[in-house]
Amino acid sequence: MSQLFVRKSLADCENDIAERGGLKRSLGKWHLTALGVGATIGAGIFATTGTAIVGDALRPGAGPAIVFSFLLTALTCGFAALCYAEFAAMVPISGSAYTYAYAALGEIVAWIIGWDLIIEYAVGNIGVAIGWAGYFRELLTHFGISLPAWLVTDYRSAHAAAAAVAAGATDVSNQYLASALASAPHLFGLPVIVNVPAFLIVALITIVLVIGIKESANSNNAMVLLKIGIILFFVAVGAFLIKPHHWSDPALGGFAPNGFKGISAGAAIIFFSYIGFDATSTAAEEARDPARDMPFGIIMSLVVCTVIYIVLAVVMTGMAPWNKLGTAEPMITALSLAEGSPGLLSVSRFIVSLGAVIAMASVLLVFQLGQPRIFMSMARDGLLPPFLAKVHPRFKTPYIGTIITGIFVAVFAAFANIAEVVDLTNIGTLFAFVLVSLGVIVLRRIEPDRHRPFRAPLVPLTPIISILSCIYLMTQLPRITWIRFGIWLAAGLVIYFLYSVRHSRLRGRAR
Repeated sequence: MSQLFVRKSLADCENDIAERGGLKRSLGKWHLTALGVGATIGAGIFATTGTAIVGDALRPGAGPAIVFSFLLTALTCGFAALCYAEFAAMVPISGSAYTYAYAALGEIVAWIIGWDLIIEYAVGNIGVAIGWAGYFRELLTHFGISLPAWLVTDYRSAHAAAAAVAAGATDVSNQYLASALASAPHLFGLPVIVNVPAFLIVALITIVLVIGIKESANSNNAMVLLKIGIILFFVAVGAFLIKPHHWSDPALGGFAPNGFKGISAGAAIIFFSYIGFDATSTAAEEARDPARDMPFGIIMSLVVCTVIYIVLAVVMTGMAPWNKLGTAEPMITALSLAEGSPGLLSVSRFIVSLGAVIAMASVLLVFQLGQPRIFMSMARDGLLPPFLAKVHPRFKTPYIGTIITGIFVAVFAAFANIAEVVDLTNIGTLFAFVLVSLGVIVLRRIEPDRHRPFRAPLVPLTPIISILSCIYLMTQLPRITWIRFGIWLAAGLVIYFLYSVRHSRLRGRAR
């Protein structure tokens, strides 16, 4: 039992790289910042903000006070970011929170967090791919192209839309999705409904990632610059369409219609908008100067995204009544409800749709980059099969893990429902933040003299605040999310005791 908590030293990590070959160190601090911004600005801000503002059947909405929800989540992520930065500078190895937990808390905790990170990266990317497909479908309509509904959605979404239509819904979106049930071809008596755009975008990004990290990073830089420009365009247009009474309309409950409860619930939902800044840490082995560049990239990406989010929220809630923004495309909805030139608003809706497509493609790229590198680190340690640690002889990328991740995400994105993955991604990521923050406290105590190029301030206060903040946001998530998360972790422990315990390299050395 004591071997379950055997820790992996930094020397062990470096020896593994020397034996098996490391990844090419080609990324500077701005590449890393762009990776963090690219992963963070995407599906969350474009898709989940509306739900956070208005609420749903399980949670109250924040209303215009969504700006405080963003601040609450940013503070939580900020404390966690300082802990990540300390580890990333000290342990410049691929693997992110998994590697950090192995060094500080022991093997079984490292396995739990590595298994948990699959929720953040692979499962989260399923949701991003589905969201991308929805905006892509919207973008095509501006060119007069309408794909059959059975090719652009999943069965459960089509069934839910059909139920809404049967209940009296008259909106075009529900009627379109519901048509999938009637128009779809049948196989063995079942309708064939598959989200082809979601499948294809994941397949394309997987090919890009197999070719090479620098090519991927350069592609991401271009997408990041373009999507920030489009968001700033929305802010510039929306600033002239603001009606200040929308922020304080007493008929709608004022600025914070549901008080701190609504702000907290909104923070738990829009946490999905912040998932990604920690993805920077998965590229630590490819940073040119990790001691200097990793803390910069992690913290700077969080700061940039927070400023953009708050400005965007202020403009969005000023353009239209907050209680009408609860759609999957809140920015487009705000433009549709705003009072202004019809021509300008139509062009703006097109540009925002294009921006969402680009933003989500950027998120897909960074998350698809992160998951194989976690697999690679776990395989190096013997906790997963060794073929996941293989590096391509020419491209110097973990190509087998990249391909497997691509297949997993693409297939599930073709058939899954987005509502089922967002909350699960949130709780998985918050749990990872808790363990990383705990790891900083433990390692400071058991190895106080270890060289730390970057030191999180006010330890243990900073990581304790991070832990408590993350747990608080986790408690704001629905009960069903906790149940699914528990089942996922239980399945991971079964795999650990059936395979990983027997093949662990570190346990083998201890024996």
